Amino acid sequence: MHCPVALTIAGSDSGGGAGIQADLKTFAAFGVHGACAISCLTAQNPRRVLALKSTTAKMLRQQIEAVFQEWSPAAVKTGMLLSAENVHAVAHFLKSQRRPPLVVDPVIVSTSGARLLAPAALNVLEEQLLPLATLVTPNLHETEILTGGKITSVEKMRAAAREIHTRFGCAALVKGGHLRGMREAVDVFCDGRTELLLTAPFIKGVRTHGTGCTYSAAITAALALGHDLPRAVGLAKDFVTRAIAGSYRVGKHFALNPLFH
Repeated sequence: MHCPVALTIAGSDSGGGAGIQADLKTFAAFGVHGACAISCLTAQNPRRVLALKSTTAKMLRQQIEAVFQEWSPAAVKTGMLLSAENVHAVAHFLKSQRRPPLVVDPVIVSTSGARLLAPAALNVLEEQLLPLATLVTPNLHETEILTGGKITSVEKMRAAAREIHTRFGCAALVKGGHLRGMREAVDVFCDGRTELLLTAPFIKGVRTHGTGCTYSAAITAALALGHDLPRAVGLAKDFVTRAIAGSYRVGKHFALNPLFH
């Protein structure tokens, strides 16, 4: 039995709900072998981020090199990279390789408001990493940072997705889960040829942590399995909706259930 490899380059979540931990659980749910390179350590729980500690850029690159030396990842995703040095290290390595599909989750600010990407790293992300990406998956706040505009409607999400594609050359999936006044969670996909409006009902009474990580990891896993990008995005939307619907309680908080079917 041949098992494709997906690589996640992201931060560790000590609460187990997001980051590397969410990515590896999602890869396993898709039947994909998950490899990882840890960009930073976090002390966090579903409520807040208490502390951050970046991996050195050298150590991050060595982790990625170790994976590529023995496997050929069928797809790669990046999550929280934290520092400009880390973003540069990832971009520099991937630029030198025969790249598999790359999904960039531009983790900039946490839901609780903690800054997860150093200000100096944003320019490096835009100039070096996004041009290498197959897909970028910003939430509304990250989309506003990348485009400089306020996102208040689905039409503005569509315009922003087109702008991101035009500016960086990669497909964009603008996630509208926090768009006010909506009865459904709406996302917009644009790759320059295909535009998709993806919708799913809100699951009432459930507040989850790590949804964005799980979503982008599901896309990465689907790409590793050989699906084309629009199909991978659609599969991932269904997957994350089921994971939210199947959430279970851990103490006072809900946790996504990527194994829910």
